[in-house]
Amino acid sequence: MIKKTTRLFDFAYNQLKTNPQQKCFNYKIDSNWVSTSTEQYIELANTISRALLRLGIKPNDKIAVVTTNNRVEWSILDIAVLQIGAVNVPLYPTISSSDYQYIINHSDAVLCFVSDKDLAKKVVKIKDKTKLKNVYSFDSLKDISSWESLLELGKDTSNQNEVEVLKEQVLPENLATIIYTSGTTGVPKGVMLSHKNIVENTIVSAKALDFKHGKYRVLSYLPVCHIFERFALYYYQLMGFEIYFAESIDKLGDNLKEVKPHFIPVVPRLLEKIYDKIVDKGSNLKGIKKNLFFWSLDLGKKYKPYNENGWWYHFQLGIAKKLVFSKWQEALGGNIKFLVSGSAPLQPVLIKIFTAAGIPVFEGYGMTETSPGISINDFRDGGFKIGTVGKALEDIEVKIAEDGEILVKGSNIMMGYYKNEDLTNKTIVNNWLHTGDIGELDNNGFLKITDRKKEMFKTSGGKYIAPAVLESKLKESRFIEQVMIIGESEKMPGAIIQPHFEFLMEWVKRKNIKTDGTLKSIISKKKVKKRIQKEIDIANKSFGKWEQIKAFELTPEIWTIENGLLTPTMKMKRREILNKYKILHQNIYKK
Repeated sequence: MIKKTTRLFDFAYNQLKTNPQQKCFNYKIDSNWVSTSTEQYIELANTISRALLRLGIKPNDKIAVVTTNNRVEWSILDIAVLQIGAVNVPLYPTISSSDYQYIINHSDAVLCFVSDKDLAKKVVKIKDKTKLKNVYSFDSLKDISSWESLLELGKDTSNQNEVEVLKEQVLPENLATIIYTSGTTGVPKGVMLSHKNIVENTIVSAKALDFKHGKYRVLSYLPVCHIFERFALYYYQLMGFEIYFAESIDKLGDNLKEVKPHFIPVVPRLLEKIYDKIVDKGSNLKGIKKNLFFWSLDLGKKYKPYNENGWWYHFQLGIAKKLVFSKWQEALGGNIKFLVSGSAPLQPVLIKIFTAAGIPVFEGYGMTETSPGISINDFRDGGFKIGTVGKALEDIEVKIAEDGEILVKGSNIMMGYYKNEDLTNKTIVNNWLHTGDIGELDNNGFLKITDRKKEMFKTSGGKYIAPAVLESKLKESRFIEQVMIIGESEKMPGAIIQPHFEFLMEWVKRKNIKTDGTLKSIISKKKVKKRIQKEIDIANKSFGKWEQIKAFELTPEIWTIENGLLTPTMKMKRREILNKYKILHQNIYKK
């Protein structure tokens, strides 16, 4: 008898009973793909569970885990921890040692697992300032307890009965994980999610994604510490897909061509980078090939779903697909059925172009606090509308508050913030989660996000500015990689811009503008500033008078996760950017 899936580890056990996979997980060792079957996956998880019990781990104990790249050990450990009633606390690999110290202490973690030497150094550095009993590494390292030692400790099956008893005692309502949101401001918040939260959201999301159970391949590369990729791994197990772990972000292009996946989730920043590279290659073409490329691109920008553009448009699009867009599909492996974009707003123009190219992009909406899914676009039943994040998932209610804030209710709503009852009570009121996002619902149930409530501001003239809308439009320019709109209590909005330096360097060479090669030198040139002003003038035509950007400054650095200006999910850290560029802010407003 198949047990109903109500706990996270049930996904794996039900796969074993109904649809066991020989290639459940696949990863590279010495240039060769190595597979772990569903049976091996569960055997290894039970081995680790037995070892954890022998180390004294008890139900509700917190286990921290951090990996540089996604790997099979993460999923094995996940089941091993969850089925004995303990709690998985994933960490981002890019945060600092002080952040590790804060999260490990705040979560009360007693063990920490790391993937490699670099992460081991960061955690070991602060271990004595925490309650950690030990640090284990997936890679074999000198002076660090190893994954292999745990497999050895768990070989003895005499306490497997204890694992089975604890597994039966795990309830759907029990805490499964504490995920610390990276946050664009303030200290990380520990989001508590139960088995029920994530399981039920995974099941309704599966209904909303146009896939049947079958022999599909997927590529896992987004950080598994983020709820988006974590949900995806559970979804793949539910569907019986073959999961391939990318070697790294740098090798993603190669892995896509090798694996030829049918599906990958994406975040907007990644899609923007893919698009920029494609356009850069197109710019280097000559003659008729170049003309054909940009003709196809312009055609893509005019895309509308459900044949709204008529037969002549689609006749031309057929030519573009054959001559240009087919190469885009090949670059992603040739089998992509569709992409799902989440985590941050996506430029509508990218959805149009990729969908026209035969690589549909379904934008969805979710949060860590909602496990994660709230809504999604889908071609079926007229459920695809560009510029929206789709319709609410089954059994999830969405409404708009009087001030425009999006409120959500359903079994996907978090248990609360760990050790922060006040914030929990402010965020969940009468079972409605206050998302902090501003949005609109149309008559057909499509949800549109217009801005973050906390990010909206008033100018001194009393006009509201929604930065995300303006930023998204400005980022359509090939000259602009990142932009932050400022101007709270000022007479007009301004922009702090990080140019697309790779493209800008090529442009400077083409225009024979003399520089010393440094980023600082490039942005100091009058012709560069004049060219970016032209891009702003184009974008300003789409804005109301009160929204138009009257002044801007360029930054001489690239904004990255490493320098603290972007979160691990590549969202802007607005407070940090403002602090770093105080002088640029002063220059814009001549203070």
